[in-house]
Amino acid sequence: MVTHILFESASGYAIFEAKLIEDIGSKSRAVQDSIKDLAKFGKMVSLLSFSPFKSAAQALENANDISEGIVNEYLKNLLELNLAKASKKSTVTLAVSDNVLASNIKNELNISCDVSETAHEFIRGIRLHASKLLKGLQTDDLRKAQLGLGHSYSRAKLKFNVNRIDNMIIQAIALLDQLDKDVNLFAMRMREWYGYHFPELVRLVPDNHQYARVARFIGDKDTLDEEKLPDLAAIVDDDSTLAQNILDAARGSMGSSLSEIDLLNINAFAERVVSISDYRKSLISYLSEKMNLVAPSLTALLGERIGARLISHAGSLTNLSKYPASTVQILGAEKALFRALKTKGNTPKYGLLYHSTFIGRAGPKHKGRISRFLANKCSIASRIDCYSDNPTPKFGEALRAQVEERLDFFETGKAPAKNADAIRKVLEQLGMDDDDEDEDVDMDGPPLTTLEATPKKEKKKKRKSDEMDVDDDEETSPKKIKLSKEEKKALKKAKKEAAADGEEGSKKKKEKKEKKEKKEKKVKA
Repeated sequence: MVTHILFESASGYAIFEAKLIEDIGSKSRAVQDSIKDLAKFGKMVSLLSFSPFKSAAQALENANDISEGIVNEYLKNLLELNLAKASKKSTVTLAVSDNVLASNIKNELNISCDVSETAHEFIRGIRLHASKLLKGLQTDDLRKAQLGLGHSYSRAKLKFNVNRIDNMIIQAIALLDQLDKDVNLFAMRMREWYGYHFPELVRLVPDNHQYARVARFIGDKDTLDEEKLPDLAAIVDDDSTLAQNILDAARGSMGSSLSEIDLLNINAFAERVVSISDYRKSLISYLSEKMNLVAPSLTALLGERIGARLISHAGSLTNLSKYPASTVQILGAEKALFRALKTKGNTPKYGLLYHSTFIGRAGPKHKGRISRFLANKCSIASRIDCYSDNPTPKFGEALRAQVEERLDFFETGKAPAKNADAIRKVLEQLGMDDDDEDEDVDMDGPPLTTLEATPKKEKKKKRKSDEMDVDDDEETSPKKIKLSKEEKKALKKAKKEAAADGEEGSKKKKEKKEKKEKKEKKVKA
């Protein structure tokens, strides 16, 4: 039966003494409803001791220990001070909410603990009326302590680096893909709108961003003259010939004239297109900076945009690192995969990895093989970036060199280097570059693992020449000769006759022995 109750709160530890407890009556509906009533529940428990935390750091330390089931020194002193040791006359049973904590209290303090349903019901009632049962606390004090401890506990559990947040990469690549669509759409609208006035400019300036800048600069084509040629040449990458061609085309253009209000709207729209294009360039530089900071190895292997798309599709860098290489290979081609599984067709060879330059450089026969190899290296790079304290792009460069060697192997047949050798070289290089590393570390040994590579199993099949090379001392096993049906029948008959002869011979021997024995008996008589 429960005699005392341990209650852990954000403000401190409290020990209550249980009264009027009955195992059979506690299961009734009336007793369970009485827990909600403070007047009735106050008669069932009484506060024995309350020890508040002195600071927020102490509260966080005790919360971490309670979550892991560890008996803190502060809690241990409180239990030893308030609870007498169990004896034959007085037995102490402490109600605890956690099984692991209860077993640790039992082992360290030799106090019997109860984690049954009855104990949880009393702890629930104390938690419901904690602000009124704990003396010296107001209603809002406990809520503020719970809120503060909850935030600090969550921050301590996360332990993330602010500079390595992959959520920014996910948002940046999503915005970049959207901007690519919007810039192309707006540029096409700009070409159609300004093409009514100056249709020849579309053929002369194919780039969308440059077209918007030229259209904003020219405005009315009739106002373009030789004085504006230097500024126009600066816009078209200092190409004076192209600037002169634009001037000549403007003078002989077949476009219609526009009113001032139309030109104002076209110029305003051109400014928006130029500003969006400029922002897109700055976003690309921002994405490159974040990718080199968060996933440098994956960036060195695939590039910023493909690596960011993989992280975005997986949800986070941690999720991507947990994926096997076979899953990384078809990320982005889930619809095609399920369609192939449903129709029992050919499964896709690649998803987002198709945009990599390695896939384009491989031959048609080797695209599937190089995509599988590239997915394997992507899985290794993402795990290195996710779980290393100081990520570096050197691993990605080594993995990229391996992919290049594999492409050469497909074309020329030159054997590529092993993955363990490539990673070992990078580790040795990092050990040489790191000036702060301890001198006691032995860099001569293999840095990857101390396990030796298991030798390959020999094939059981032997050549005919090996079978013929048998020592003279060894007995050669006779070869089986195929017999006809008549020969088999003759062999069976011969065996039966031999067995019958053997039986007859044994009978004759027995008769001779019996005769000898009879003669010997007569002689003795």
